[in-house]
Amino acid sequence: MPTSAKYLLIGSVETYSGKSATVLGLSHQLKQKGLDIAYGKPLGTCLNAAGETILEEDVQFITHSLQLPENRVAQTLLALNEVTVQKRLRGEDTTNYQQSLVQQYLQIPRGDLVLLEGAGDLSEGNLFGLSLLQVAATLDADVLLVHRYKSLLSVEALLSAKQLVGDRLIGVVINEVPAEQLEVGNNLLRPFLEQQGIPVLAMLPKSDLLRSVSVGELVKQLNAEVLCRSDRLDLLVETLAIGAMNVNSAVKYFRKRRNKAVVTGGDRVEIQQAALETSTQCLILTGKLPPPAFILNRAEELEIPILSVDLDTLTTVEIVDRAFGQVRVHEPLKVECIRQLMSEHFDIDRLLSQLGLNPAAALS
Repeated sequence: MPTSAKYLLIGSVETYSGKSATVLGLSHQLKQKGLDIAYGKPLGTCLNAAGETILEEDVQFITHSLQLPENRVAQTLLALNEVTVQKRLRGEDTTNYQQSLVQQYLQIPRGDLVLLEGAGDLSEGNLFGLSLLQVAATLDADVLLVHRYKSLLSVEALLSAKQLVGDRLIGVVINEVPAEQLEVGNNLLRPFLEQQGIPVLAMLPKSDLLRSVSVGELVKQLNAEVLCRSDRLDLLVETLAIGAMNVNSAVKYFRKRRNKAVVTGGDRVEIQQAALETSTQCLILTGKLPPPAFILNRAEELEIPILSVDLDTLTTVEIVDRAFGQVRVHEPLKVECIRQLMSEHFDIDRLLSQLGLNPAAALS
């Protein structure tokens, strides 16, 4: 084969586990070590269609963040959505995507290491020959799995993944470990996984900032009307509070939460007032009732956007909750945060020795 680059495929057992964030943090460390890296995401999931080409938002963002030249970015081969699945099922799309993989991803010399972002979970992309295992086999890639910690039961998903991925699995990153679980994670989970032949390259503590959602993203998801401070939609919301109690309880409750979005009725003026005087990033008013002028004026002064939604409280909370679970890392603050977390907790030297890459040689 005309390329000597190694391939590292970053995958996950379930969607929204933190693959893009891991790619960002990892590639930053690799570049600091002097390695010439390339990047690609064979299967696209968050897309902008621009004419005939598939513009993958994560690919654009990572290319830009890492300042990768064009010849170091491999094209996304396929957009995964209802339309492409239907075409495949009807037999209208008979493309051999594994052949396309070989042509697009193996033919061009690509530096020392190609980082590939895998599909959402282990089965996604199977219909097209582009699942994690299929891509790994086609490109002879090593696999790094990213897994979001839920409890010690996370061990089961990782054991199953090891059985499927086999010797290609060169390590796992366990992320979003709550502070109070870090000790048991390091003293119990990590040694057990190591004994099972699953190297734990990082246990990343949970970060409210990384799980945060911009006010602008909430506007989009809720289809909300912005009543004031549309210039502050870049504010990041870390927690959600519901203003449904009496005002004294609300004040105590609001004081405990930082950088929050408060969901309350458009008629609950005293709750709105209490929210504005604590650490609030936006007010979300339900029931399409406009707030009084003095609330709008105070929000203007404090630079807190007020959103109005044509939804009930329960639906609003469900949508906001879902947005927290599907966060992207496209804000500069988050990029900085993930770089810091990875440089503190990720064992880059162990990864490089497992890949057989000598950064000193790469530098010379």
